[in-house]
Amino acid sequence: MSDAPTVQALLRDAAGRIDPTDAEWLLGHVLGRSRTWLIAHRDDPLPPAAAERYRALLARRAAGEPVAYLTGRRGFWRFDLAVTPDTLIPRPETELLVERALERLPADRTVAIADLGTGSGAIALALAHERPRARVLATDASDAALAVARANAQALGLANVRFAEGDWCAALAGERFDLIASNPPYIAEGDPHLDRGDLRFEPAAALSSGADGLDAIRRIAADAPRHLHPGGWLLFEHGLDQGAAVRALLAALGYAEIATERDLEERDRVTLGRWPG
Repeated sequence: MSDAPTVQALLRDAAGRIDPTDAEWLLGHVLGRSRTWLIAHRDDPLPPAAAERYRALLARRAAGEPVAYLTGRRGFWRFDLAVTPDTLIPRPETELLVERALERLPADRTVAIADLGTGSGAIALALAHERPRARVLATDASDAALAVARANAQALGLANVRFAEGDWCAALAGERFDLIASNPPYIAEGDPHLDRGDLRFEPAAALSSGADGLDAIRRIAADAPRHLHPGGWLLFEHGLDQGAAVRALLAALGYAEIATERDLEERDRVTLGRWPG
C-alpha cells in the first residue's frame, strides 16, 4: 500500500490552519487541477514532490501570505490575471468602477481612456476588452508593476492598450481623454488595517496616501482637468467612509454631475464627476 499522501489527507492537514477554500486553491494550483477534480480524486495518492510543494505553500499561507501571491494569479472581470507582490491584488469591488466607466463609454466610436496606477492592469484591460475601439493608456509609477500589466495585456491579446511610467497625471504627457479612472491608494497612513491580513504583504505605496488617505485623490482630481476633454469623466474607487469627502473635493474643483455609487454591500465605493470644459 502506498505511503504517499492522498488529496484528502493533504486537505485534512490544512484544516484549522487556513481557510478550506484557500487550501483547495493551493492544492489545485500545485497539481494544475480544478476543485471538481480534487473532489473526484480525493483518495488518489500524490507524488511526494507535489505534496512537499503544497505543504510549503500551506505554511506560507498560514503565516499570512495572500493566496494570489502564492499562486501568482487572481481572477478579475472575465480574466485570470498574473499578479506579483509588486501589484495590488485585484478585488471584486473594483469591478463596480469598471461597470460605471463602461456606462459612460460608447461602444460605437473611438474613445480615449486612462487608468492611473494600473498595477496588474485589471481596470485598463477590462475596459480595453469591453471597448475594443477604445485607446487605453495604463500608467503606474512602478516599472515592476507595469511589466506585470504588459504581460497580462499580451497574454489576453489586447492590442489597444499602451503603457507609461509616471506618477498619476504626470504620466499623461499632455494628452487628453474622454475618461480617466483610478483605484489609487486611499487608506490613511497608520490605519491598523494595514497591519492585518493580506494588506501586510501588498505594496504600501498602492495602499495608503496621507493622514486621511485622500492625498492621491486630491492630486489626481486637481490635475485631471488638464487631461480631460470637455465633458470627460473622472472616476475613483475609494474607502467606504470617503464618499462625502470625495464629492466635496470634486465640487470644490468645479466638476459637475458628481455622484457616489455603492457596492453590493451598500457601501460607498466609487465617486465620479464630469469636467464641464
